[in-house]
Amino acid sequence: MAVLTWDNVGDRLYETGVDHGVLYQVDETGEYTDGVAWNGLTTVTESPSGAESNKQYADNTVYVNLISAEEFGGTIEAFTYPDEFGQNDGSVSPSPGVSVGQQGRRPFGLVYRTLQGNDTEGQDHGYKLHLIYGAQASPSEKAYATVNDSPEAIAFSWEFSTTPVTVTGHKPTSILTVDSVTSDPAALQTLEDALFGTASGEAHLPTPDEVIEMFANGS
Repeated sequence: MAVLTWDNVGDRLYETGVDHGVLYQVDETGEYTDGVAWNGLTTVTESPSGAESNKQYADNTVYVNLISAEEFGGTIEAFTYPDEFGQNDGSVSPSPGVSVGQQGRRPFGLVYRTLQGNDTEGQDHGYKLHLIYGAQASPSEKAYATVNDSPEAIAFSWEFSTTPVTVTGHKPTSILTVDSVTSDPAALQTLEDALFGTASGEAHLPTPDEVIEMFANGS
């Protein structure tokens, strides 16, 4: 039997950063298409909720412990956002340069990347891709302040909730995570070609079933 050890060389792992944000629109068929780069992305906070304990008692003891459904939401923070996000943030543009607010909010998909580091390779150790489905942004506060002797860029923030999508053989979900360190490199490249686009193909967000199939075939 092996003796447990801690903090071995190469095992001091951590996660940091956020980049490679991409916004996708949902078309009439439910597909996530028209991917556009989200520049200025500073923070994505994942905020799962639910999965709460609800104990049922009988015979003076806990008879069964029922767990409520789990939900997924979060917060997006950025210095700017794509023009295409206006339709997801409750505005429409009837003419170039004109925006009408308090309109309907379209659902969207989102992808972003976080870096993985360790004690030997630093932040070049790897990364994770986070794929979010069925997101819908809530109205958000925007604070505009005067320029002074300590100027700061305005930081925009949006809370979002999600509606899970179906996954064959699993419960519906709103998020998939792909780890570059442990996943098949060829399948990962296929996924990134889909997510970020190629010279011959537009950026789109594959369904969870399509993503799982990519890596099943890669294995």
